[in-house]
Amino acid sequence: MTRLAVLDFGMGNLRSVAKAIEKAGATVDVVEDVPVNADGLVVPGQGHFGSCVTNLGARTKDIVRWIEDGKPYLGLCLGLQVLFASSEEADAAGLGVLPGTVKRFDGTLKIPHIGWNEVTPVGEQPIFEGIAPGTRFYFVHSYYPSPSEPADVAATTDYGVTFACAAVRDTVVATQFHPEKSGEPGIALLRNFLGMCA
Repeated sequence: MTRLAVLDFGMGNLRSVAKAIEKAGATVDVVEDVPVNADGLVVPGQGHFGSCVTNLGARTKDIVRWIEDGKPYLGLCLGLQVLFASSEEADAAGLGVLPGTVKRFDGTLKIPHIGWNEVTPVGEQPIFEGIAPGTRFYFVHSYYPSPSEPADVAATTDYGVTFACAAVRDTVVATQFHPEKSGEPGIALLRNFLGMCA
């Protein structure tokens, strides 16, 4: 059975993430350090970009090394945002795995953006296999990723602006929405990630 490591750095809803991954068909280990042996690494996160970078600490280098080694990575919410070089939310530097930045929603919009939004995959994306375009996923966020490379955008959604709500590059997959809170479509997405880990 596929074994995923869920990184505990004090900023994620680990229980719901672990339960969703188990429902998708994998074994889950909640770990405080990036493991040597796992089929995939999951980095969830809720809260402030700067606090995320601070809490990850030296583990940021281990995450980058994991990704550079071509191992499957799944980032959820902050686990997506921290892949970028910077965020308007804080002066802290992100991992820089994906070129681009993280922007704040326009002040005229109600934030945080909370609720179900339609997600539209961009092109053929294995992570969205079997998931119809326009399927709704659950969001909770005040900032959104703005990738510099169009090829990194796996899906978009609209909230005052059309933005990238999922990114894919090689073995990296990350979503701004929460698949663990998105019912069966979220489980289907997690199953697709397990396929990448096999």
